[in-house]
Order: sequence, then structure tokens, then C-alpha cells
Amino acid sequence: MYLIFRCDCGRGMYAKEGVATRKCVCGKTIKVKTRRIIKKVEDYQTASDEVRDLQEEKYGGTFFTTADKVKK
Repeated sequence: MYLIFRCDCGRGMYAKEGVATRKCVCGKTIKVKTRRIIKKVEDYQTASDEVRDLQEEKYGGTFFTTADKVKK
């Protein structure tokens, strides 16, 4: 079972149930036990997809472009 939650910075994260801490890319170490759990899922593929959906919900979809098309 995997738990899905957010860091204080807003990033969606997941951790296996029973794990005590998880480190976010922002540098914070998060105690999983104290977090509000958004969802529980069975496997890591589903957890990864759910976190991706959370990120897209907050920041929008991902896109790639070339440097010459970036607005200055």
C-alpha cells in the first residue's frame, strides 16, 4: 500500500506504508505519520500516476519547446 501526500512546498509525493520519513526535492525531510494522506493506492505505478496528476492539477501540464520559441 502506498500513501500519497503533499510536502509543505506543495509538491505531491508518495511513500510506502510504514515508512517513517521521506525527503522532498525541496530539501525538507517529512515525517509521513504526521501528514494528511490524500489517497492510498495499491502499487507504485498507480502512486506515480496519482502524484503526476496532483502536480498537473497544481502547476498545469508539462510541455517542451525549443529555446528560440521562449518569450523574452
